[in-house]
Amino acid sequence: MLVTNTSATGWVRKTRSRLGHNGGHDSSLRRIAIAVGRRHLRFTFWKGLLATLLDMTAGERPIHVVCIIPARGGSKGVPGKNMRPVGGIPLIARAVSAALRSTLVDAVFVSTDDAAIAEAARQSGAGTILRPSELAQDTTSSEAALLHGLDHLADRNVHPEVLVFVQCTSPFINPADLDAAVTMVRQGRADTAFSGVATHEFLWRDADPSTAPGAGAMVGQNHDAALRPRRQDRRPHFKETGAFYAMAVAGFRTSRHRFFGCTAVVEVPQLTAIEIDSAHDLVLADALAWVAELPARPAVDVDAVITDFDGVHTEDTAYVDETGRESVRVSRGDGLGVSRLRDSGVPMLIVSKELNPVVSARARKLGVEVLQGVDDKATAVLSWLDSHQVAAARAAYLGNDVNDLEAMRVVGWPVAVHDARPEVQAAARVVLSQPGGKGAVRELCDLVLESTRSKATVDRTAARGRARATGLAEASPAPAGGAALWLG
Repeated sequence: MLVTNTSATGWVRKTRSRLGHNGGHDSSLRRIAIAVGRRHLRFTFWKGLLATLLDMTAGERPIHVVCIIPARGGSKGVPGKNMRPVGGIPLIARAVSAALRSTLVDAVFVSTDDAAIAEAARQSGAGTILRPSELAQDTTSSEAALLHGLDHLADRNVHPEVLVFVQCTSPFINPADLDAAVTMVRQGRADTAFSGVATHEFLWRDADPSTAPGAGAMVGQNHDAALRPRRQDRRPHFKETGAFYAMAVAGFRTSRHRFFGCTAVVEVPQLTAIEIDSAHDLVLADALAWVAELPARPAVDVDAVITDFDGVHTEDTAYVDETGRESVRVSRGDGLGVSRLRDSGVPMLIVSKELNPVVSARARKLGVEVLQGVDDKATAVLSWLDSHQVAAARAAYLGNDVNDLEAMRVVGWPVAVHDARPEVQAAARVVLSQPGGKGAVRELCDLVLESTRSKATVDRTAARGRARATGLAEASPAPAGGAALWLG
C-alpha cells in the first residue's frame, strides 16, 4: 500500500494537508511548504516545487482513500460536456478541485480517453488514468471505469481501502460532504454512501406501465393517495444527486456495483444538487454558480498585460468587402478599459499571428504596442517582457485559441475569454465571464486595476499603522518589562 514515484503527481495539492505526518523527510517538507505558503508564491511554482519534493518521498506515503473521476470525451447530450465551464471553471476542474480540497482523500485521479480532459486534469492537480476506448462508450457503466482504475492503481502497488467516485456533472460539490461520506465508510457505519437531497414530494407513477408515461391513470408511488399528511408530519425521502459515492474497495470489487451491504446517505443542500444532463442544465448551473458559491473576483496582480487580437479584441469574425479588404467589430468598452489601464502605468502588448492593417490601426487607437506576423508567440512575449523589465510570473496573457497556449504557459497569469476553446480554458488560471470582442478585454483590465487599488489600500493602511505605532512608541512609556511597540 505504498505509492511509487511514478504516481506522485496525482496528489501534489494534497500535500499541503499531508506533509509532516510520516516523520523524516515529510517533517522537513512541511516546514518548507509552510514557508512557501507564507510568501504567497504563484500556484504554478507551488505545484511544481511540491511535485519535485514529493518525488523524493512518494515511496513512503501510504494511500488509504482514492478518488477516481470518470470523464470520457464523448457526450451526445452536451458535446464536450466535461470541459464546459460553469461560473468560469470547467466541470472537470471543479470536480478535481472538490476532491483535492477534501481532508480525507489521499489521491485524486481522472479516468479518461480524451487528451484535452487529461491535460485539464493534470493542470488542475490530478493524476490521470488512460481509459481504453472499449470502456469509454455510451453503454459503458461507471462501475467498469472505476474497476479499471483500481486495477491500474493496483498494478502500481496502490491498494486503497476506500474509493470515492466523483462525477463531473455535479459542479457544486462541497469537500466537507466528501469527508462525511469517507468517514461513514472508514468507521464501519456503512459499506457505501451517496449524496442525496431530502424531499417531501408526493411522487406518482403510471398504474399501467404499458401506456405512454403520464397518459393514463396514476397511483401514488411513495404515499397513500387517501392520506394527505402535512409536510412536517412526513418523513423525508432521499433522492440521489449523482455527485459522489464512497465505498469500501473490498466490497466493491466483490459486488462490482456501487451499492452493496449497508448504504448510507450524505444529505446535501438542494441549492447545490443540480446535475448536468442537458444544455438547459448547463445554462442553469452557470447562472446558479454566482448564487451557490458567491465567488470573489480574482485579483489579477500583474505588472504587464499581453493579449491576442482575433477572438479577444474581436468576436473572431471579419467583414470582407468587394475589394477583399477586411474590417472588424470591436468593443468601445474594451477601449475604455485599456485607456484606464494604460493611464495606471501598466504596459500592454497586442501580439498576433496575422499581418493585418486592422490590427495596427486598433493598436494605434488604443495607444498600445503591437507585434504582428508572430509564429512563436511564447518567445516574442518573453522578449517583450524582458525589454520592459517585467518578470514573466508578473504578466497576464489573454487568449482564446490553441495558438495562444504556448504563450499562456510562459506567464504567471494565463487568462481565457469566456468563449475560448476548451483546452485554452483548461490552461487558464482565470476564465473571464465575457466573450472575445464583447467586453473580455475590459473585464481583464478592470481585474488588474482592482488588484492595483487593493494593493495601494493595503500599503496605505500599513503605512498608517507604522506611523501610528511609531508615534505611540515615542509619546508613551514602554510597558513594564519590555520595550515592545503597542497600540492603544
